[in-house]
Amino acid sequence: MSGHSKWNNIKRKKEKTDAQKAKVFTKIGREIAVAVREGGSDPMSNGKLRDLISKAKSLNVPNDNIDRVIKKAGDKENDAYENIIYEGYGPSGVAIMVECLTDNRNRTAGDLRHYFDKHGGNLGQNGSVAYLFERKGILVIENDGLDDDKVMEDCLECGAIDFDIEEEAVEIFTDPNEVGKVREALEAKGYAFASAEPEYVPSTYTMLDEENKIKMEKLLDMLDDNDDVQNVWHNWEDA
Repeated sequence: MSGHSKWNNIKRKKEKTDAQKAKVFTKIGREIAVAVREGGSDPMSNGKLRDLISKAKSLNVPNDNIDRVIKKAGDKENDAYENIIYEGYGPSGVAIMVECLTDNRNRTAGDLRHYFDKHGGNLGQNGSVAYLFERKGILVIENDGLDDDKVMEDCLECGAIDFDIEEEAVEIFTDPNEVGKVREALEAKGYAFASAEPEYVPSTYTMLDEENKIKMEKLLDMLDDNDDVQNVWHNWEDA
């Protein structure tokens, strides 16, 4: 249903340098801090925090880092971050949605506008590309010799809506509000996840020639390198 973009994005992040991994730690830490301020520091009563702790562990964030962020988040003097989703077009009209947590929306919008302009795209208005995406929960399991029939049976039993079993990974689709519930049910059956969170899934995909592929990769690198950017979704099909 979603092509292979999610798994490709995961592999791309795994190949990052240590310096880039430090940025990943910073970003997930910011998400955790916001979740604590909104719902408290107890993951048993704060489902969003529980999901983010699981996400942090899948990204190899040390437990000490996670605990430190949760404790620090209770400090009311910490900056309050605003969640904003920006929309735009990349090279050759690739639709892109960028989720940010920022304490300065003017700075963030200016940075994103610069990135898009520099690489053959343009930042758009709210709604300019959102209609091309559907909000879904996506859970990804690395396929290291899993039994396809058993995976299908377990997924359906645990509340999955659909799934896509490929050679390298299994993508499981759920209602976006049921990701945590399905993840925990499958974890109880012994599955470990490379990723499990709500995503924006494109309804159609765009292919790029070599020149525009290079521009798109550079644009994604610049977005990933920005501390305010939490998630990037796009409809580029990298065949």
